[in-house]
Amino acid sequence: MGMAMSFMGLGGGMPSAQMLNFVMGTVYKQFIEKDISNFEDFHIAILDIFNTFNAALPGKHYDAPPHEEIEAVFKQWQKTPEADRKNLLIEFLKKNVKLSKVDGTTMIAGILTPPVAMATKRAGENVPQLKMIKAIPDVVFVPSATVLVLISVKISRRVFMGKIAS
Repeated sequence: MGMAMSFMGLGGGMPSAQMLNFVMGTVYKQFIEKDISNFEDFHIAILDIFNTFNAALPGKHYDAPPHEEIEAVFKQWQKTPEADRKNLLIEFLKKNVKLSKVDGTTMIAGILTPPVAMATKRAGENVPQLKMIKAIPDVVFVPSATVLVLISVKISRRVFMGKIAS
């Protein structure tokens, strides 16, 4: 009976510490299989880990750590003996794997854009110079306008907040 309950997900499953060790061991094995000889290789391997996390967990997105933090860990990585490198990488990932959060501006823009896009399209259909806007279906126009607004909000926030990497 216990085995059936376990397969159905009702038996408790693996404790979180064992699951975390399993996941980190798998990530480290994927990481160590890469040929890491310089900082660029190390940086690509770290970004590949975050890409794997983001691809494997639908609906969640994890932000990669800043370039400076990855560079600092790489310097420690070079000084650390082979036996302790796994612990260094695991501690770095535990500290830096953070769920991406949507800010208020993006949320408001995402909510307000579809009705504004519809109103703009309806108003544009009555302007003689914009009569061709009738040819674009609403199903294409509204999502396209929403995506463009969200991209412009993200870019403008990065420009005004100074988050563009030089």
